[in-house]
Amino acid sequence: MRKIVFLISLLTAISVSAQDDTAIKSQVAAAITELREFIAIPNDALNADDIDDNVLWLKRKFGERGFNTAILETENMPLFFAALPVDDAKPTLLLYMHFDGQSVDPSKWDQPNPYEVVLKAPEGDGFKTISFDELNDDINYDWRLFGRSTSDDKSPIIILLNTIDLLKKEGKEIPFNVKVILDGEEEKSSKPLPKAVKQYRELLEADFLVIADGPVHPSGDPTVVYGCRGITTLTLTTYGPVKPQHSGHYGNYAPNPGFQLAQLLASMKDSDGKVTIPGYYDGISIDDTTKDVLKSVPDSDAEISDKLQFKSAEKVGGFYQEALQYPSLNIRGLGSGWIGDKARTIVPESATAELDLRLVVETDGNQLKKLVKDHITKQGYTLFDHVPSKEERMAHDKVVTVTEGSVTDAFRTDLDNPYGQFLVNTLQNSFGKDVIQIRTTGGTVPIAPFINELKIPAFIVPMVNPDNNQHSPNENLRIGQLAYGIKAFYGMLTSELN
Repeated sequence: MRKIVFLISLLTAISVSAQDDTAIKSQVAAAITELREFIAIPNDALNADDIDDNVLWLKRKFGERGFNTAILETENMPLFFAALPVDDAKPTLLLYMHFDGQSVDPSKWDQPNPYEVVLKAPEGDGFKTISFDELNDDINYDWRLFGRSTSDDKSPIIILLNTIDLLKKEGKEIPFNVKVILDGEEEKSSKPLPKAVKQYRELLEADFLVIADGPVHPSGDPTVVYGCRGITTLTLTTYGPVKPQHSGHYGNYAPNPGFQLAQLLASMKDSDGKVTIPGYYDGISIDDTTKDVLKSVPDSDAEISDKLQFKSAEKVGGFYQEALQYPSLNIRGLGSGWIGDKARTIVPESATAELDLRLVVETDGNQLKKLVKDHITKQGYTLFDHVPSKEERMAHDKVVTVTEGSVTDAFRTDLDNPYGQFLVNTLQNSFGKDVIQIRTTGGTVPIAPFINELKIPAFIVPMVNPDNNQHSPNENLRIGQLAYGIKAFYGMLTSELN
C-alpha cells in the first residue's frame, strides 16, 4: 500500500512538474516574440531619441499588465517607473533593470542589423542561422537569440512581464508590493541617478532591492550576488612634437610620447600585476570566514586560464574570487600614431591611455584617482586637465593631460542578510539546486544611491548566460535563460517571507 501511495505521489509530482514546464515553455514562446519587438527599438545610450522611444514602449507594455507607470524626469534622461497597486500590509520589493545598450558597429556583427533579432542553433564551435519558422511547441532551449541588448539588459524586463502574465493565468497572488525602476543611462554610468533617487525617495521606498542584470555563474546554477565593484575612469595623454615628425629626421631627438606613456604605465604595476602605487589597497582585509565563502564558488582557475588562453594569472588575489575583492587598475585602450598597414615612419605627436579603476566598498574612487595622479607627478610629469599650450609645453620637460570620469560606487550586502537568505531559499526550492552565493562580482551596476538613500539591502539575481558577448558584437541570449528567468521570478513573486 505504501508503495502504491508513494508511486501515486511521485506520478502526481511528475505530472505537476510537466505541466509547469509546459506552461513555462508556452510563456517562453510569448517572451521571444515580445523580446524581438523590444530589441527592434534601437537603444544606444548615447542617443536621446532612442531612449525616449523605449520609454514609450515600456509605458504601454507595463500598463497592459496593470502597472501604474510614471516617467521620472532627471537632469538628463528620464527614468521609467512602474508599480502594481500597493497594499500597505505587504512588504515591498523594488526591482532595478536597465533598457539602454552599448553602441553598435554593424560591420563587426555576423548579421545585417544588430537590432533585428536573429535565431541561431549551435553548430560545431559556432552557430548557424535558422528561420524563426522552425520554432515550434517544443522549443530548443539551446538555440540562441542574437541582437544588441538581448542579454544586457532587455531580456530580464521581458522575463518579468511574462512572469506577471503567467501568474495572472494561474490566478496567483503576489505576496509583495512590486515596484520597478528602469534606467536608460546605465551604460554611461547613470550619472543622474543619485539625485533622482533622493528626489523620488518616497515613490521608491521598499524593503529590499533586486537587480536583474548580468550573467549567472558559468556553471549555469542559480546565483545570488551580494555586491559589485564600482568604477571610475582616467584618460592620460602624453606629448611629443606638436605634429608627427619623420622618424629619420627626428628619431633619437624628439621625445616619443608612446615610450613616455609606456614607461609611465609600467611604473604603476609590478610583474605580478599588483598596483605599486602606495595606499591603493588600503583598508581591505579578508578574514577566514569570508575566504571560505569565496572558495565555495565553484570556479576553476585552470578552466578560466584555458578559456581565456593565458598561462599565468595576475597575483592580486590567490584565486579568481579573491582577486575581485580588490580595486583594479586596468588599461582599457591605448593609442598612438598608426598601426598595421597604415603604419608610418614617424615620431607621433601624442599617446593616449584609457584607464578604468574598479572600486570595492572599502575604497573611494576620488581618492584612488588622486593616488594615481600623485604617482604620475612623482614620475616627473606636470599634470594638466586640458591640452597644454605651447608656453606650458616649453616650460616643463614632461607634460600629461589627465581627464577624470565620474565615480560609480561599489556596494556589498552582508552575507547573512535575511532578504538574501529568502532569495537563496526561493531559488533553491525553484531549481532543486544549491545556490551559488557570490560576495562581489567584478562588473558594475549603479546601485549605491539606492542603498545610501533608501537604506535597504540590495542583491543581484542574474538571469542570462555567461557567454552572452555583452557590450560586444554578436551579443546573444540562450533561449533556455528565458525559462530560467521566468522560473526564478515566479518563485520570488509567489514565496512568502519567513
